[in-house]
Amino acid sequence: MAGLGTPEILIILAVVLLLFGSAKLPQLARSIGRSARILKTETKGLHDDDAPPAPPLPPGPREQAALLRQEAARLEHEAQRTRDI
Repeated sequence: MAGLGTPEILIILAVVLLLFGSAKLPQLARSIGRSARILKTETKGLHDDDAPPAPPLPPGPREQAALLRQEAARLEHEAQRTRDI
């Protein structure tokens, strides 16, 4: 735990007890717990944002028909140009 041994942790707990008093400790612990829970849910949301995007949907029948018409028009235009040469 970041180089903290038992004596250091006990000293920190004693200082916290002196600063906040025994009446405020349960409230302080609840507040820290809520903050930790909020932080956990927010960081989980950040990881969900990194999911790969869904693959694009294939074109529907109307879009396919429009693409085929465009391709047919392009080929007819090309054929007309080669006949003119």
